[in-house]
Amino acid sequence: MKFLTRVAAFIGKEIIEVLRRPGAIASLLFGPFVIMGFFGFGYVGRAPLTAIVVVPAASQLPHDAGFYERLGGNGIEITEVTPDAEGARTELRRHVVDLVAIAPPDAEQRFNAGQQSVIEVDFDTLDPVQTALAESLAGQLSSAVNRSIIEQAVRLGQQQAAGIAPKTVPPEIVAAPTRAEARNLAPTQPGLITYYGPAVLALILQHMAMTLTALSLVRERLSGVVEIFRVAPVRASEILVGKMLALGLLSAFVAALILGLLVAVFNVSFLGDGRLLAAGLGLLIFASLAVGLLISVVSDSERQAVQLVMLALLASVFFSGFILELNQFSPIVQAASNLVPVTHGIKMAQELLLRGTLEEPWRYAVLAGEGAGVSILSWLVLRRNLATSRK
Repeated sequence: MKFLTRVAAFIGKEIIEVLRRPGAIASLLFGPFVIMGFFGFGYVGRAPLTAIVVVPAASQLPHDAGFYERLGGNGIEITEVTPDAEGARTELRRHVVDLVAIAPPDAEQRFNAGQQSVIEVDFDTLDPVQTALAESLAGQLSSAVNRSIIEQAVRLGQQQAAGIAPKTVPPEIVAAPTRAEARNLAPTQPGLITYYGPAVLALILQHMAMTLTALSLVRERLSGVVEIFRVAPVRASEILVGKMLALGLLSAFVAALILGLLVAVFNVSFLGDGRLLAAGLGLLIFASLAVGLLISVVSDSERQAVQLVMLALLASVFFSGFILELNQFSPIVQAASNLVPVTHGIKMAQELLLRGTLEEPWRYAVLAGEGAGVSILSWLVLRRNLATSRK
């Protein structure tokens, strides 16, 4: 009976502790559903790859964009048909389009001569999944052009009452007048592990920084250290700056360690400027520490702080581009994803490590602004709490 009485006492204590914190219950019950609902509301599916078709002026192939869009199916959206191959590749390098398909200038003549033509399909992506999709669509476009050439040959043969093609055309050329040669213009073609390595680095740094800072002030509040802060000549700004510097140095050490493992063990390329990467990861840590401090000053228990950090991790996995490309979401969700620090960290780490350049330097400003804004908000809340207690 003593054993049952003591166990029942602990059960009642834990239940009362939970019920006394309705905010923790609300975040535990409704937080995941809100995130999943936002995910379902904003997901619109994979958009078709945009492509420019280059048809030389001397080619007898059609110059109508609608013709090639019907041939390409739902996976390709033809934005333009042009004879300028270099201009199309410039648009590809600027990531205005996803594919550039260059038709041969003499496809029908080579077909009649019994020779196979080559359709060059260029793309520029680091994502291995996107690479496989582009290669598949390149083959699909080649098959569609083959069908068009064969139909024209049959039509001409019927008019001449001479069968499908001249006897000089080999059967394999009749079956496949063209073939596609897909070429990835990206400086590296990483596999799944090397592609997601930089993303994992950014996600670990954000989660670690948020967790450490979110638990720091809550633990001190529960242990009574905050009471000493309230009577001591210490300011809220001094508390926050001290914590951010200490935990920032620890996070920087972990970042260097993980980066070294990625490059040395997992063979992740390091093509970019190390100073730019260090600045980007530093701003990611700064913004993550600021969010963790805000969680710390608004949480009334370690349990609630951990719940809020886990909700932030769940939102980061869904809305940062870690699993799904952000272009698969509605514009509202894409704009909201910029509030998640790791969204910018993943993009910067992948581009600087695997591509060697940073095409969106504005992400530095977003991280710096978010870190500064959330830090000021955390300082205001903490200063109010300390001032209220001193009165």
